[in-house]
Amino acid sequence: MGRGMAARLVSTGFTVTVWNRTRDRADALGAAGARIAASPADAARDADVVISMVADDTASREVWVGADGALPNAKRGALFIESSTLSPGWITELGARAAERGCELIDAPVTGSKTHAASGDLLFLVGGSSAAVELARPTLAAMGSRGILHLGPLGSGARLKLINNFVCGVQAAALAEAVALMERVGLDTATAFPVLGDGAPGSPLVKAVGPRMVKRDYAVNFNLALMHKDLSYAMAEGDRAGVPLRTAAAARERFADAMAAGAGAQDFSAVVEHLRARRS
Repeated sequence: MGRGMAARLVSTGFTVTVWNRTRDRADALGAAGARIAASPADAARDADVVISMVADDTASREVWVGADGALPNAKRGALFIESSTLSPGWITELGARAAERGCELIDAPVTGSKTHAASGDLLFLVGGSSAAVELARPTLAAMGSRGILHLGPLGSGARLKLINNFVCGVQAAALAEAVALMERVGLDTATAFPVLGDGAPGSPLVKAVGPRMVKRDYAVNFNLALMHKDLSYAMAEGDRAGVPLRTAAAARERFADAMAAGAGAQDFSAVVEHLRARRS
């Protein structure tokens, strides 16, 4: 996702410096005109806007405030944009640390896949001050033709993104059970699945993910282990708000089973495979 986002910024005329934990994944961006930094600190040092897109709270913490982190080395007045799917608690802490540095943070996670990132067709779900969001707008617009939705104060984007992803995870887990049940009772999925895809259950996710489950096409658009993480973060936020997410808990069990079966690095549609293999 970050590679596609950075490529869009380069192609639309921004001066871009990039850092990736695995250096060779940034080589194509270097060839396109970006400067490849040696560390997050190196990447952030002269930047007006610093954007992070990483896997989880642990990775975000390391990039921002770890050894050679971006935050202590950013110039005062820089704008920070955290586009990863993270816990609201860490976003709040990071915002406070940014303020101590004389900088401002907005959380701006996205909806969309790697394909949408590469084409600049993301939707940004944004939390932060109105002034900071307006400052970020030209940068976000270069990556997000679907829009910039300002939801409220810092953490608002993170919260809606977790709600969005937990509903996606619940749908995917239910869909995996449905596909496995079709197969187990002897239905021809080529005939049976369109009843779901074209009928009342046929959400965009069902239409996109269901055929991949049927065909066993698990080229990664969204990593299965990340869905498990997002469900965990959403459940923690639900508990904090006094709304236990029981459907998320059930879905997380399915993704945990899939991870235990070795599917963690596959696309999240592979959650169906451990059900296919199960006989009791």
